[in-house]
Amino acid sequence: MWHGFIIAATLFLMASGAAAATGEPVATMLETLIKWTPLLLSGFGLNLLMSAVAMVLGSIVGIGLGLCQISLMPRVRTGSWLLTQLLRNSPWLVTLFYVMYLIPFEFHLFGYLIILPDWVKATFGLSLPVLANVSEIVRGGVQSIPETQWESARSLAFTRRQTLWMIILPQCAKRMLPPWMNLYAIVTMATVLGNIVGVTEALTLTRDIIAAEARTEVLLPMYGYILFLFFIYIFPISRLTVYLERKWAVDA
Repeated sequence: MWHGFIIAATLFLMASGAAAATGEPVATMLETLIKWTPLLLSGFGLNLLMSAVAMVLGSIVGIGLGLCQISLMPRVRTGSWLLTQLLRNSPWLVTLFYVMYLIPFEFHLFGYLIILPDWVKATFGLSLPVLANVSEIVRGGVQSIPETQWESARSLAFTRRQTLWMIILPQCAKRMLPPWMNLYAIVTMATVLGNIVGVTEALTLTRDIIAAEARTEVLLPMYGYILFLFFIYIFPISRLTVYLERKWAVDA
């Protein structure tokens, strides 16, 4: 983890250097960053909320879609494969725009007016590539288990469903968790795309703060600060992912 702290210190020095390069005293710039920290953290919290909800929605649907990819029914298998490839190989921003225009801002349900905030629609948009990637993670994890496991289960009179849920999935859970964690880190970084479609998340608030300060010298430090926030959150996840991959590879 020591090299993570070195990177973090480097990011801080870059922000300080940006302030010094513009002639702004470092102490004054730090005061500016501290002043706006609560607002930035509120926006960053929305980024984390969007990533968590997108992962939950995408994982629930993606697991089902991944299991459909290994179905014995050719039509189900082909259809789920096509949907997975379509969403997995489409640009995330294009998918996000498509969902933003597809889902209405408000609709009536049982006589009640339901208003969907921008961040909810953006989260739905981000969940689509998530479900496609989770589908591939599940398919790959299940198919990584040797065929002898299925044969042994059949010899013990297990049904295919029992074999899948009681024998195969528990074994491949360890293999699926690291790529799932890596996907979560990617989704967290991708939530900044929400600023393009009007979501008031961390990057949007950073731009608003720069406009409110009306000083060009705060531009680099502010963007460096938000970069630092994402780094200190995502880097530990990345390191934990690598650790689990190595640990379980040795155990296997």
